[in-house]
Amino acid sequence: MRALVTGATSGIGRCIAENLHNRGWKLVLTGRNEKILREMQRDFGNGTLIIRAELSDRAEVLKVYDFCKGVKIDMLVNNAGYGIFGEFGQTDLDDELKMIDVNVTAVHILTKLFLRDFRKRNRGYILNVASVAGFMTGPMLSSYYASKNYVVRLSLAVAEELRHEKSRVKITVLCPGPVDTNFNNRAGVKFSMPPTKPEYVAEYALKCLFSGKVLALPTLAVKLSVFGRHFLPDRLVTAVVYRIQKAKEK
Repeated sequence: MRALVTGATSGIGRCIAENLHNRGWKLVLTGRNEKILREMQRDFGNGTLIIRAELSDRAEVLKVYDFCKGVKIDMLVNNAGYGIFGEFGQTDLDDELKMIDVNVTAVHILTKLFLRDFRKRNRGYILNVASVAGFMTGPMLSSYYASKNYVVRLSLAVAEELRHEKSRVKITVLCPGPVDTNFNNRAGVKFSMPPTKPEYVAEYALKCLFSGKVLALPTLAVKLSVFGRHFLPDRLVTAVVYRIQKAKEK
C-alpha cells in the first residue's frame, strides 16, 4: 500500500506521513523544501519516493500526478495549504490567488484525478485536510476560511456520490481547530487559544478514514463549534470569529 502526502515536510502532513510509515505504508512525499524531503526519504527508507513541487502552479500539480503514474497509489492525502491574515481589502491579491491555487485548485485537481483511478479499482482512500474554518465565515482570514469551505463542501459532495454508488472508495475531510504547526507563523499571527498536537490530529484523522467516517472533528471544542453553529445566527458567529481572529494579530 502506498500513499501520496502533499505538504509532507511539516505539521499535520509530516505527522500523517510518519504515522503511515509506522503502519507499514510506502510513501510518495511532496513539498517545497527539497532538503527536508531528502532527509525524510533517508529516514523512512523502505522505497519512499519524493518529488519537490510548488502546488500553486497547476503544471506542478499535474507533474505530481504524472509522477505517481509509475507507482500504484492507494491513498491521497491533500494536506498542503496555508492562510493569509488581514482585512480583505488590504491583503495582497497575488498572494491570495497563490493561496487559493494551493488550498483549492490543487486539492480539486488531485482529488478528481485520483478519484477516477480509485473508482476504476473500486478501492482507495482520500483524506482532505480542511479546518473548522470550513464551516464558518472568517473575517481577518476571509480567503482562507472561504477556501476551506470549498474543501469541506467538495469532500462531502463526493462522499455522498460514492455512497450512492456503494463504492468501496473512502473519503474523509479533516477539520481541526488550532494545531501546533507552522501555520500561524506563515500567516503572520499568534495563537489565541491552546493548540492541539499535530500527532494526535494525524492519528485521529487516519482512524476516521480507515473506519469510513466522512467528517473528522478531532476535539470536543471543534465538535461543539461545528454543530453549535446551527443554533446561532450567522451574523453572531461571524462577529465571534472576528474577535477571535483579531486577537491573533501580532
